[in-house]
Amino acid sequence: MIVTPASTVAGYRVIKTVGLARGNTIRALHVGKDIVAHFKNFVGGEIEEYTKMMAEAREQAIDRMIADAESLGANAVTDMRFSTAEIMTAAAEILAYGSAVVIEPES
Repeated sequence: MIVTPASTVAGYRVIKTVGLARGNTIRALHVGKDIVAHFKNFVGGEIEEYTKMMAEAREQAIDRMIADAESLGANAVTDMRFSTAEIMTAAAEILAYGSAVVIEPES
């Protein structure tokens, strides 16, 4: 599955758009990681625990978007984007979405 933020894929042409592909996950803070994060607030610097959690959430959202695109019959996702939203205190949603398309190599 080709996934790109661009609207085209070099060397391919879009022959069919099959719909919107999307995948999301909602992550909540972990008490142990939250305590470490609060200490980092006092001294500054990157909060590695949250960076890792968000990276994992993005990967899971992408995996779910790809599965959704495959269920629509697509072999690529173009115009891929991320969106985030706070769901409740200490919980956030990561949404990956894009255009599910069928592409073929250019002749």
